[in-house]
Amino acid sequence: MSGPFLDGFDQFDFTSEGTTKTVYVRGEGPAIVLMHELPGMVPECVQLAHRLVTRGYRVYMPLFFGEPNTMKIVRYTAQVCISNEFALFAQGQSSPITTWLRALCRRAHDECGGPGVGTIGMCLTGGFGLALMAEPAVIAPVLSQPSLPIGPGNRQADPGVEPAVLAQVRERLDTEDRQVLGLRFTGDRLCRQPRFDTLSRELGDRFLRFEIDSSRGNAHGIKPWAHSVLTVDYVDRADHPTRQALDQVFEFMDRHLHG
Repeated sequence: MSGPFLDGFDQFDFTSEGTTKTVYVRGEGPAIVLMHELPGMVPECVQLAHRLVTRGYRVYMPLFFGEPNTMKIVRYTAQVCISNEFALFAQGQSSPITTWLRALCRRAHDECGGPGVGTIGMCLTGGFGLALMAEPAVIAPVLSQPSLPIGPGNRQADPGVEPAVLAQVRERLDTEDRQVLGLRFTGDRLCRQPRFDTLSRELGDRFLRFEIDSSRGNAHGIKPWAHSVLTVDYVDRADHPTRQALDQVFEFMDRHLHG
């Protein structure tokens, strides 16, 4: 059930390899697959979709769990933890749901045409853009606070994909002159600096890292626990770093999808 919360969106059920999920879609132009984070498909996520539509994109929003406009963090966290679709703790492994997402990206490209598809993942979906680059249609991945795998030690530096997939991403970035954009707050305890350091080391200058100071006493009063760059912690003010991060996303998508 969508209600007025998703006014203007069409929806369809998409099935691939036995997995079916509802996808909400709106807009005209090149396709962007926008993947919601753990609180669910909350108003801030839908507002991000509207901003992308206004920019000139057709946005596909798959619903991974729960219902739109419902935030039940404890319930949804438990649901994700027992799901076999998300590899929450596994190192060097893509989440199984990315196979379904690749098929969705192919469909979106078939429907919208253009040079390819952009993707935006956030939090537990934040790193999915790397795995999705195994699909040739995906050419502009944004990794916003990529948080998988969760855990201490080496997990904090793990990029959340198999080494073979990471090598494939490297090759595509070089041969096709592509880039990957990463966003995070410096104090984020789920997406720590070692993960971005790994991506910088593995992808070189093809990885564009945009890090926002959230240390205590920072100039913009950003809370030390800030996490969601483009949604919950976003501030729509021209001088605010999160607005500048969104501008970076716009410019990134325009360069690769409209260029």
